[in-house]
Amino acid sequence: MSDAKLVIGRIPYANVFPIFYVLEHEADCSQYTFVEGVPSQLNRMLREGEVDVSPSSSLEYLRDPGRYGLIGNHSISSRGPVGSIFLFSPRPVEELDGKVVYASSQSETSVVLLKIVLGNFYGLSVTVETVPNPVRYGAAFLLIGDDALKYGSEVGKRGSAGLPGFGSSVLVYDLGEIWYRQTGLPFVFALWMMRNSIPDKKGLVDKFVGDLDKAKKTALKKLPEIARHAPIRSFMTKEEILSYWKKLDYEFSEEHVKGLALFDRYRKELS
Repeated sequence: MSDAKLVIGRIPYANVFPIFYVLEHEADCSQYTFVEGVPSQLNRMLREGEVDVSPSSSLEYLRDPGRYGLIGNHSISSRGPVGSIFLFSPRPVEELDGKVVYASSQSETSVVLLKIVLGNFYGLSVTVETVPNPVRYGAAFLLIGDDALKYGSEVGKRGSAGLPGFGSSVLVYDLGEIWYRQTGLPFVFALWMMRNSIPDKKGLVDKFVGDLDKAKKTALKKLPEIARHAPIRSFMTKEEILSYWKKLDYEFSEEHVKGLALFDRYRKELS
């Protein structure tokens, strides 16, 4: 019997914490190795064969769908507000024409979504600059994941107090909410993907798919219990965490496929 292990990418964000928490506490993970990375890192690692399976950016799949297989019925999506993909701006979004907007380099999908929202939905000509730390007081910037949750929490608690350069207010725009309002379709931020070139690990992949199916079902039933263990408890209450998780959609239905296809069409139209 082979000693090979299935190498699984692990996003360290709260949006997928419930599923990984159940996987690591209730499944037999002795044949798995988890490798942590932000979405842009896991995209590269999956592409270059450093991980076998990962929840990775939908953009990575759309760029080269023949390279990957999808694990059915799984995604990280939203039907409306996503709660962790925020554009923070010192002025109304309609006034950003001709401005520079800074975006987190942790996510490629969200950067493309930002360009679609600003260009297609608002008709703006904006320069989006991707940087490791996008927070620029006095300028608009995009945060994702736990960074967005934490900064959004601070804005919610303090308004602009203690946020230099934002004047009297900072406006917060949820990109998932804008997408759904404009399209009526879910937005698919990430898909569970696997490399096609791992036939020697097919048995492990089959086992993992079964474990993942069970983990999702169990996690959705145990969210209140899992919330007690979430790292974001350091700055969010249990009620806030549960409210956030209930915004997320982990399915991949025909409606999700339509939303993904529309995103693909828009991103191909970007200059």
